[in-house]
Amino acid sequence: MAFLTLPRLTATRSRRSTASLRDLLALYRERRQLARLDTRALRDIGLDHLSADAESRRPLWDVPAHWHQD
Repeated sequence: MAFLTLPRLTATRSRRSTASLRDLLALYRERRQLARLDTRALRDIGLDHLSADAESRRPLWDVPAHWHQD
């Protein structure tokens, strides 16, 4: 069975681009992983449980602000 390998997201985005399905799926996975981190891991990345919980519960269409910048 062949698996689809998705390329990594880059920091640069074209001015007129919108969030692609690939971007949204990556965001969904990142938020799910964030919700699973323990206290030590959250501390390592500079977050507390309240901040991590708030970020992980954001709806999928609530994308990072830099995706909207022109």
